[in-house]
Amino acid sequence: MRTDQTFTPGGEEPVLAVSLELAAAKWKVALHDGRREKPAVHTVAQPQAAARLQAVLDLIEAHRGKWLLPAGVRIVVSYEAGQDAFWICRALQARGIKCYVVDPASIPVERHRRRAKTDRLDVISLVINLRAWLRGEQDRMHVVHVPSPQDEASRQLMRDRGELQKEVLQHRDRMRKLLATLGCWDEVDHKAFAGRLARDEVRCHDGTPLPPELRERLLRECERLALAEQQLAALEKTRQASLPAPARKRSDDLARLKGIGEVGASRLALELFWREFSNRRQVGACVGLVPQPYDSGQSQVDQGISKQGNGRVRALLIEMAWCWLRHQPGSALTQWFNQRTQSTGPNRRARRIAIVAVARRLAIALWRYLKDGVIPEGAQLKSA
Repeated sequence: MRTDQTFTPGGEEPVLAVSLELAAAKWKVALHDGRREKPAVHTVAQPQAAARLQAVLDLIEAHRGKWLLPAGVRIVVSYEAGQDAFWICRALQARGIKCYVVDPASIPVERHRRRAKTDRLDVISLVINLRAWLRGEQDRMHVVHVPSPQDEASRQLMRDRGELQKEVLQHRDRMRKLLATLGCWDEVDHKAFAGRLARDEVRCHDGTPLPPELRERLLRECERLALAEQQLAALEKTRQASLPAPARKRSDDLARLKGIGEVGASRLALELFWREFSNRRQVGACVGLVPQPYDSGQSQVDQGISKQGNGRVRALLIEMAWCWLRHQPGSALTQWFNQRTQSTGPNRRARRIAIVAVARRLAIALWRYLKDGVIPEGAQLKSA
C-alpha cells in the first residue's frame, strides 16, 4: 500500500503539521498535511544542534514542495517537554513557525498491558494528536506555557541557592558520619573545626589520632565545604539585586505579609507568579494541588491531589501554609483550618490533608493579592 495516497477533506485549511521526537543521538520527524493516509517519518542525526534544526527546516521545505502546498501554508511544530526545554520552540518562532511544547503526560495512550512503544510510533501519535488538537479537540494534548528567556534564566538564582544549601548540609553530614565511625562526636558546624583538624587536634574516642587517610579525606571535605559556603554567601549578597524589576516588585509585595519571608517570596515570584492566570482554577491546577476524584459506577475514590506542575512550588506552598498558620492566627485561612481540624484531636493525618487545602487557597489568595491588590482576608502586614 502506498503511504502517500491522498484524500480530500472538505473545507479544511491547509496545515502542515510537524512533530519531533527528541533524543540525544537523533530526532524523529513526522510530517502530515491532512491529505494523505499516513505521515512521512524521517530521522535527523547531525551532531550539532544548529545543523539538526536546519535539517528539520529542510525537511519541512522539501515536503511543502513535494506535496504541492502553497507557499504561505500554515506550519505548526510540536514536541514533548523535556531536557531540551524551550530553545527549539524559540528558534522556530524566530523563523516565523508556530511551535507548541506539549506535556508528555497529557497525550492519550493505549491501556494494554503490553503495547508497542518506539520513537517512530511516538512521533506519529504526536503529529496525529497535533492535527486533532488544531481542529479543536482540546483533550488530545495540553500545551505548556513557554516562559520568556529572562523568566527562565532568573529561576536559576533561587535554584542555585537551594543546591548550595543542600551541598553544605551534605558535606557536614558526611563529615559527622565519618567521625562517628571512630567514636568522635565533635561538632563540625563551627568553622573552627577545620583549624583543629589541620592542627591534628581532633581525636578518636580513646584519645588516639585520626588515621591519616581519614584525616586527609576530612580535610578535603572541609575545603569543599568552605567553597560551597563562600559561594552561598556571595549569592546571598547579590540575590535581591540580581532579580529583574518585575520579579523584585512581586517579591517585595509578598514579603510584606506576615508569615512570608524574603526567600520564599522570591521563589514564588520567580517560579510561579511570572505567569498570567485568568482564574483561580488555573492557579490551583498549575501548582498541582487540586483533587483528582475517581467516580465510575459504584466506585467513588479520592485519588488525592494531581501533583502536576512545578514540584518546587508545591513543596514551598505546603511549607508556607504551616508558617501562615503560625504567623497569621487571625486570618480566614487559619480559622478555616482550625474549624476543620478541631474535632480530629491528635489525628496528624487529618491535619496534613487539610494543610494541602490551605496551601491551594493560599496560592489563590496570593495571586489575587498581586493581581488586584486584595489583601487576604484577616491577614496582617509587617510593620514598616
